[in-house]
Amino acid sequence: MRAVRFHETGGPEVLQLEDVEDPRPGPGEVLVEVAAAGVNFIDTYQRSGSYPMDLPSGLGLEGSGVVRAVGEGVEHRREGERVAWTDQLGSYAQLVAVDADRTVSVPDDVDLDVAAALMLQGLTAHYLSSSTYKLGSDDTALVYAAAGGVGRLLVQLAKRREARVLACTSTDEKEAEARRLGADEVIRYRDVDIAKTVRELTDGHGVDVVYDSVGADTWESSLDSLRPRGMMVLYGASSGPVPPQDPQIFNKKGSLFFTRPTLFHHVADRDTLEWRAGALFELVGQGQLEVHVHDRYPLDQVQQAHIDLESGRTAGKLLLVP
Repeated sequence: MRAVRFHETGGPEVLQLEDVEDPRPGPGEVLVEVAAAGVNFIDTYQRSGSYPMDLPSGLGLEGSGVVRAVGEGVEHRREGERVAWTDQLGSYAQLVAVDADRTVSVPDDVDLDVAAALMLQGLTAHYLSSSTYKLGSDDTALVYAAAGGVGRLLVQLAKRREARVLACTSTDEKEAEARRLGADEVIRYRDVDIAKTVRELTDGHGVDVVYDSVGADTWESSLDSLRPRGMMVLYGASSGPVPPQDPQIFNKKGSLFFTRPTLFHHVADRDTLEWRAGALFELVGQGQLEVHVHDRYPLDQVQQAHIDLESGRTAGKLLLVP
């Protein structure tokens, strides 16, 4: 089979498409023919060396496809079943062996492309809005990158929970998209003082929660946008890591709460994974959650997929289609 590999860290140019042996499913695993693999920022962090890993290595953590073989001891998956997953390294490939307990069944009314696009970003948006800070009708949330992969799903899920959403975007097109998805207000965060604008839009109170995926460039503005005892949720760092902080800053700015969540801890057991994925698939099947695939690339265009993702000009999901 063909799979994307890299032997040294660096830019997109280190990614190569290679011929490798077909994997075989071990005990508790299923062999899946990959229909689509998601391209995510964590892949770029691993490729660049920001997240160290043993090399050479495959890349890609999520995808969807059809089970082609079942390993010993697997009773809840069958050949021909449509599945998706979110934490299997090496998903940029034609075939992948996946822990069967880390797969979810994809309903017939959900396209495999959509299932792949939903796994990491959709599950993230789900836990952010329902667990990290359980949004309700009395809450106002500030959402960065609101027209991006997680952001556009988070806006929709927040509105389903009847929260007020202040969406941060950077262009006319992304502003229009955020409004179409339900955002109550849009802040062009490169053009204005974010915290000042938030205060103006909240009668001076600030927001209840900030969902910040940008990191270094927006950290101070995010903290200054919160009401007393508000929650700062830093779930990404597209502009780079936040410098070390003195915890006293959270006291000075209003006894703030701070969390740096990650998806794995919110889908650590099979029941929770299936609950979150099932809730998303149900909304998609009912036409109540829009999942946008920005572009699809064959495996041999993986370098371009990474270039496009890191450019900041995409809106929605990027997929590799073997």
